[in-house]
Amino acid sequence: MEKPATFAPAPILSMWRILPAWLRGLIRTMRPKQWTKNLFVFIPILFDRQLGQLDALTRVCAAFALYCLMSSAVYLLNDIVDVERDKLHPKKKHRAIPSGQLPMPIAIFAAVSLPIVTLIGALWVSVPLALVLIAYYTKDLAYSFYLKNVVIIDVLTVASGFIMRVIAGVVVINVTNFSPWLYVVVGSLSLFLAVGKRRQELIMLAETAQDVRATYRDYNLPLLDDMLRMVTSATLISYTFYTFEARTNLTGSLMLLSVPFALYGMFRYLYLIHVKGEGSAPDELLFKDKALFITAVLFVLVVGALIYLPPWLDRLL
Repeated sequence: MEKPATFAPAPILSMWRILPAWLRGLIRTMRPKQWTKNLFVFIPILFDRQLGQLDALTRVCAAFALYCLMSSAVYLLNDIVDVERDKLHPKKKHRAIPSGQLPMPIAIFAAVSLPIVTLIGALWVSVPLALVLIAYYTKDLAYSFYLKNVVIIDVLTVASGFIMRVIAGVVVINVTNFSPWLYVVVGSLSLFLAVGKRRQELIMLAETAQDVRATYRDYNLPLLDDMLRMVTSATLISYTFYTFEARTNLTGSLMLLSVPFALYGMFRYLYLIHVKGEGSAPDELLFKDKALFITAVLFVLVVGALIYLPPWLDRLL
C-alpha cells in the first residue's frame, strides 16, 4: 500500500493525490528519498574550502542534480530487472512496478530516456562529469545483470558507486587541497553501510533470503559480522589519519575534534541494527533516528566551522 510522507504539508499531499497513479508510481520508483546519497558529490567542494565560490557551487549543484537523475534511472532499471524477486520481498512487493502501479512500458521508457537526458546535460556542464556518469551507469548495468549475484563483489560494487560520486564532485571544480584520504574514508564508510544492510536483510528475510537475492546463499551472519568489524575499524582509522595528515586539513590538529562525532554516529548505527533490530536502509535510518540525524548535522557543522572559520577570523582580526 502506498504511504505518503508523514511530515509532508497538507497542500503537497493534496497535489500528490491528484497526480495520475502511474506518475506517482514513477516518482516513487525514482526514489527521491535516496537522493541524499548523492550529497557525496559535495564532499570535495566542502573540504576544499570552495563553498563560498558561486561558480564552483553552481557546477557542483548541477552535478548533484544530474547524479540524481542518473541514479533514478538505475533504480528504475533495478526494479524492472528484479520485479519477480521483489514480489517475494515483504517490503519491496509494495513498490510501484511489482505492485502494478507503474506499468512496465512506462517504466522501460523512463529507464531508457533518463540516461540520455542526463548525459546531454552532463556534456554541457563538463565532459569529465559525463565520463564519470557513463562509468557509474555502466557499473550499475553490470551490477543489475550480474555483479549483484557475486558474493563480496556485490558490496564492493555498491561502495564504488559512492567513490564515483566523490570523483564527480572533484572533476567539476578546480580542487587545490582535496586529499586522496577522503576516497579511502568514503569507500570504507560505504562498505560499512552496505555490509550492515546485507546483514539486516539476511535476518529479516530468513529462509526466503535466497529467493530475494542470490548472494544470500553464500553470506551468513558470522561472515557479515566479521566484515562489519573490519570496515568499521578501517573507516574510523582512515578518517582519523585524514584529520591530521591530509593537505586539505587546513586547521591543524583541531580537525580531530570531529572524530568523536564520526565515532558516535557509527556506533549508533551498529546499536540500531544489533540491539534495536532496525532493518531499514542507512539513508532511511538517518531520518528515522533522531540521535543519528542530530549527530550527522553536528558533524557537518563542526567540520564546516573548522574548515571555514579560521580564514574568516584571520581576515576579521
